[in-house]
Amino acid sequence: MRDGTPMPTLYWLCDPPLRAAVSRIESAGGVHAAAAAVAPEVIAATHAAYAAERDALIDQGHVGPRPTGGVGGTRTGLKCLHAHVAYAFSGADDPVGAWTLQQIDGDVIAGLR
Repeated sequence: MRDGTPMPTLYWLCDPPLRAAVSRIESAGGVHAAAAAVAPEVIAATHAAYAAERDALIDQGHVGPRPTGGVGGTRTGLKCLHAHVAYAFSGADDPVGAWTLQQIDGDVIAGLR
């Protein structure tokens, strides 16, 4: 980032139709709906697993700024369904990403294959 802090995001959605589908879910209140559908302790565990995976990639001797937070840099709760879907596609157990994917039209998902 501009202050030298590494971006906290490890995975990104690159497929335009999938990004658009997730954006539609977010704009329709999907972040709040996902937060209601997935238990807070499960969300917290997902953030912790993501942070551990990301932080393991940083050289142990690194003395500069470090990224913070979990999925998408979030410390608590939910912020970015895109980052959760990308994390789920990485093979991680991300219940928020899985919930979001269940909301997406099957044709969008089929187009990824």
